[in-house]
Amino acid sequence: MTLEFLQNEVAGNSLLTWMIAAGISSCLFLIGGVVRLLGARQLRNLTAHSSHIAWPTLLTIVNQSRWLFIFLLALFAGMLVLQIPEQIRNLGTTIFVVALLMQIGLWAASAVRVLSEQYRRRKLAEDPSGTTTLSLLNFFGYIVIWSLVLLLVLDNMGINITALVAGLGVGGIAVALALQAVLADLFASLSIVLDKPFVVGDFLVIDNLMGSVERVGLKSTQLRSLSGEQLIFSNTDLLKSRIRNYGRMAERRVAFSLGVVYDTRRDQLVKIPTIVRNAVEHQSGTRFDRAHFFAYGDFALIFESVYYVLGADYNQYMDIQQAINLAIFEQFEKEDIRFAYPTQRLFLEQAGKVV
Repeated sequence: MTLEFLQNEVAGNSLLTWMIAAGISSCLFLIGGVVRLLGARQLRNLTAHSSHIAWPTLLTIVNQSRWLFIFLLALFAGMLVLQIPEQIRNLGTTIFVVALLMQIGLWAASAVRVLSEQYRRRKLAEDPSGTTTLSLLNFFGYIVIWSLVLLLVLDNMGINITALVAGLGVGGIAVALALQAVLADLFASLSIVLDKPFVVGDFLVIDNLMGSVERVGLKSTQLRSLSGEQLIFSNTDLLKSRIRNYGRMAERRVAFSLGVVYDTRRDQLVKIPTIVRNAVEHQSGTRFDRAHFFAYGDFALIFESVYYVLGADYNQYMDIQQAINLAIFEQFEKEDIRFAYPTQRLFLEQAGKVV
């Protein structure tokens, strides 16, 4: 009698078939719920005890698994064992596929957000300006993901998306033409962040303007000049310019000249390169290169010297140069060597004699 009862049909299916379908749906929903809860707990523990980027990414993906999707997945699995009208089956399939596409979109968007956040935290100390453009990349990533999801949903619902895609293409071209200046700056901003010709804090010289980089924005880059005012360059114009980046300078080459009077004796001239060398080598953070009697000037005997400051800081360079100048001045006083300055000698000839 029990077997006969289970074989009774309800809506075209036996009670046994309905029970099997309900069992499949219930078990699948229970398994999905347990995996979501226990998986999230386990991944949360792994995230707290490990710095690997995979664990927070998987945790966010698991947390983004919606209960509604798990419920629809369980119902769809149970529906597969039932004999139901084709229209209802197609409707159920469409609803499940739409839910699946939406869930995939949530997973993809979450993965993009977590990966970008991890990258931002690692690079924040190196290049704070990169976070601005990283937000732009996230925005473009979200647009791409949800545009694909929307098109796939419309296609699954039987809507012809060919004309829609063509229309979006034409509209996109029109928008790009109208906003080409803005888009050029946006892509220039991406180029600055990805290629990194400079970062925040670098000291730049652009044509006859100079300053330290304060911010790299989506459309413009802001510099702070030595005199205090803010300099703003569009990203496109900036990349078209010749940029001298002193922030990337590992060491500074310094060449300077000094002149002594023509009355200087030869034994004094021989001592000058040694005096310069000693003055340079007594300063920390320097590397001496050369010092030579370079040329006969209009009113001076000219010596040229070259050394390196082992650092890019301008104030450090000026402190070292000042100390070198003072040391040279002190030794010249001791050796009775006189610096040259513009002078003229006037010779008068009178009665066959020069006076």
